[in-house]
Amino acid sequence: MRHGADPFLLQLLVIFLWAKIFGELFEQLSLPAVLGEILSGVVLGPYLTGFVLPSDATVSIGELGAIFLLFTVGLETRPKELIRVGGSALGVAVAGMALPFALGFGYMMLRHHPAHEATFIAAAMVATSVGITARVLDDLGVMQTRAAKIILGAAVFDDILGMVLLAVLISMVSSESIAWIQLTVLLVEAVGFALVMIFFAPRVIQRMRPGLERMETHNAPLILALAICLGLSVVAEKIGMAAIIGAFFAGLAFAEYAPEWNLVPRVSAINEFLAPFFFFIMGAKLNLGIFTRYVVLSAVVVSLLAIVSKLLGCGLPVLKEGWDTAAKVGVGMTPRGEVGLIVALIGLQMKMISEAAYAIVLFMTAATTLFAPITLRYLYRLRPAVREVEFERESAERA
Repeated sequence: MRHGADPFLLQLLVIFLWAKIFGELFEQLSLPAVLGEILSGVVLGPYLTGFVLPSDATVSIGELGAIFLLFTVGLETRPKELIRVGGSALGVAVAGMALPFALGFGYMMLRHHPAHEATFIAAAMVATSVGITARVLDDLGVMQTRAAKIILGAAVFDDILGMVLLAVLISMVSSESIAWIQLTVLLVEAVGFALVMIFFAPRVIQRMRPGLERMETHNAPLILALAICLGLSVVAEKIGMAAIIGAFFAGLAFAEYAPEWNLVPRVSAINEFLAPFFFFIMGAKLNLGIFTRYVVLSAVVVSLLAIVSKLLGCGLPVLKEGWDTAAKVGVGMTPRGEVGLIVALIGLQMKMISEAAYAIVLFMTAATTLFAPITLRYLYRLRPAVREVEFERESAERA
């Protein structure tokens, strides 16, 4: 029997502990823990102190963390709620994707970046991380306001559309040339996959429910959910999509039954362990040496475009409900997070974007993630939530 610590286990221990320590420090400063976990990778990674040099096995653990991160997001996205959300939220989501993508792609092309790199950066600017916004809204006690409902509803559509966009993007850049017929077929397949998982998959799970309840195996629903999560991740990769897309739709399929089977706390526990590895690895891949004046300028401009495009794209569709609501919805949809970071990491791994472009995306993610909580708190102080809820209740009664 060997003496001494296993290097792999020791590396897991060091990464997990330091990621959580940095995350806690950021939480104490009322900042998102995810930024602290990324910073831990930057500080301890190979490009700064070199204290931790992630192995291939550790990187694989990080990729598994991304899969369970999106699986958890899917579990919290109920298809029935998605269908009931309404036209306002869908309009916010669509416009809030189109404008950031157009501005990001246009700016990167003006800066003479390759088209595939500009496309990945633009795609990273699209995805909204509503988890950060939802935490702020909950802390302020304003989850029942009209703006909060629109934000949360639009975020659901945003997740779906973002997954479809990522699927199309990966398949498109994987080919040497753009075949428009093939691209159209792929788009139809991606949309079809999403629709099947939204409308058909929950019915399949419902038919399987009696059998699951008769099984003697402990935690049978959880075991089935995990198996389908991994299975759909493999299927997604086989048909040219990212594994996280399959994981997201697997969560979507089980979302209706997640409360009954207590799936969210259990999967969240797995995610609580694996996600820090993903964010640490993301930070460890950031080469601080590439932050030249040109890269810093591009990062600042892209961050400003990311903020302005969401403010306009998500605010204008609900402008008829008042400037106050439009401003809150626009700001609430501003933070980029997990999906945008995953897009950037996939682009870097596929050698579709440079280290400089990767740094730009991380800078943009941090800037937008810091902007939203601070601005939302200010906007809700301008108009107290109690008065807003009362105003909406009176409006509903008059209608």
